Amino acid sequence: MPHQTPQAAQWRRVLFVAAFLACGSSVVMAQAPASDPVVAKVDGVEIHQSDLALAEEEVGASLPQDATPEARRNYLVTHLIDMILLSRAAEEQGLSGSDDFKRRFAAMRTKLLAGLLLRQIAQRNVSDQAMHKVYDDAVKQMGDEQEVRARHILVESEDQAKAILADLKKGADFTELAKQKSKDPAAADGGDLGYFTKDQMVPEFADAAFKLDKGKISEPVKTAFGWHIIKVEDKRKKPLPTYDQVKDQLATVVIQQSQAELVNKLRGQAKIERMDVKPAAALPPAPSAAPAPAVTAPGKK
Repeated sequence: MPHQTPQAAQWRRVLFVAAFLACGSSVVMAQAPASDPVVAKVDGVEIHQSDLALAEEEVGASLPQDATPEARRNYLVTHLIDMILLSRAAEEQGLSGSDDFKRRFAAMRTKLLAGLLLRQIAQRNVSDQAMHKVYDDAVKQMGDEQEVRARHILVESEDQAKAILADLKKGADFTELAKQKSKDPAAADGGDLGYFTKDQMVPEFADAAFKLDKGKISEPVKTAFGWHIIKVEDKRKKPLPTYDQVKDQLATVVIQQSQAELVNKLRGQAKIERMDVKPAAALPPAPSAAPAPAVTAPGKK
């Protein structure tokens, strides 16, 4: 679930309270099937298990992440009890007839209906056929990108780098020297950086690494991090993730694309008038997912 800003979380809680305020003095929770047990009552008003699920959607993100399941459940039940009591008190004070309540409740209704429609569109459009199309398009865009697997030894000065290079030319083991001399975190792995594409490294390092043949060692290379000696262990075409490895990401892309198409279609069918901008200003297109999911095959080696 995406992280919510404090403002968004607050707005969701306001709408949740408004939903209870709309119920009036005879508050009735959502009708529940027989298999949906009652977990609490407030002056006869039943709170069902399904009501806890709705409360979890609304306020769950604000609960402590380390709370036990029992603690979360107790909080949600208490929250629902308080909302029922507050809604009844608000009704007694006539707040349900106020203009402020009516505006908030209308906004909540609009948001809820829009969300339900978008969810329906998502469920309707996610299919293996649609996801395979996104996958195939992504594969075409990725092309034949190359990767290098390299080790490096990082030191402070050029003189240190030259001394290490001299030792290597005399037959010293690169992996052992990296463990002994390198100040990079990868030193513990013998300087192994795994496989990387050219754009994943700073330009000076990437240029040097991709020019080397397999098994070759570079001259000292200076970057903002210090001086490097690089050894290329392997070169290959970047392996593509399998369909199953990125299936969840593909589903997200399909959902975002289908929802954006619906929004743009509805905009095109509607007469939309903006009073706060010049007539020539146009609505931006509904945000859509990038056609190719940003994915890589698991594992660095």
